[in-house]
Amino acid sequence: MKIEAFTVDGLPLIEEGDDLVGMILNRVGFEDYDVLIIASTVISKTEGGVRNIADITPSSEAVRIAHKRDEDPRFVEAVLDECKEVLIEDPFMLVRREDGHVCVNSGIDRSNIGEGKLLIFPENSSKTAAKIRSRIFEETERKVTVIITDTNGRAFRVGQAGLAIGASGCSPFYDWIGLNDLFGNVLTVTNEAIIDEIAGFANLMMGEGDGGTPAAIIRGLEIFEDIEAFAEVIRDESEDAILHALRRVRSQVI
Repeated sequence: MKIEAFTVDGLPLIEEGDDLVGMILNRVGFEDYDVLIIASTVISKTEGGVRNIADITPSSEAVRIAHKRDEDPRFVEAVLDECKEVLIEDPFMLVRREDGHVCVNSGIDRSNIGEGKLLIFPENSSKTAAKIRSRIFEETERKVTVIITDTNGRAFRVGQAGLAIGASGCSPFYDWIGLNDLFGNVLTVTNEAIIDEIAGFANLMMGEGDGGTPAAIIRGLEIFEDIEAFAEVIRDESEDAILHALRRVRSQVI
């Protein structure tokens, strides 16, 4: 296999209402089966996912949690507003969002945004990815895959990595189950999360901080399928042993 990977350079600072897809189209000549990876921060900005922290009135629950963590209760309230369930309060807030994502601080970002503002996690990244994929096809007739990424911590390991939070135009997985390994044994459990692997590599290319760029292309990795299947990534609640364990611990702490 031989692939080509490059960032979409020259993009300006993105603001609400900007035509991000148009900006990318002006800088990239797409080919069939390209994979376009976009950072969630610019998706949030174009969709107006910004809150002024001065406009937030904290609830008593937010004040209680903030006091434990020496945190601004208005920020804690923003986290609570965006989540379905709090799993850990301290030393950080780990929450479960309505869409099933489990993440720190509801995915709210205080970096890459002006002072006194909060960047809110995109409401439906897969829906946005589908719109972007459709727009690219309408304007170029190219069949592409679109993946939206965010930087996430990893349980049991130090450091953050890129993770797919939405996708369109591919299966989230490559299923090796039923194939033979090197010794002829039939694989029974290997279901490779390819969109997360792609997100991690793209995050490495795009970078962080003021030297980063929010979009990248991977060419030659032909994973395209004309489907919307990202929801398969979220483990069914009834089968999520770690989620149940966190709930048990929380019930004993509160």
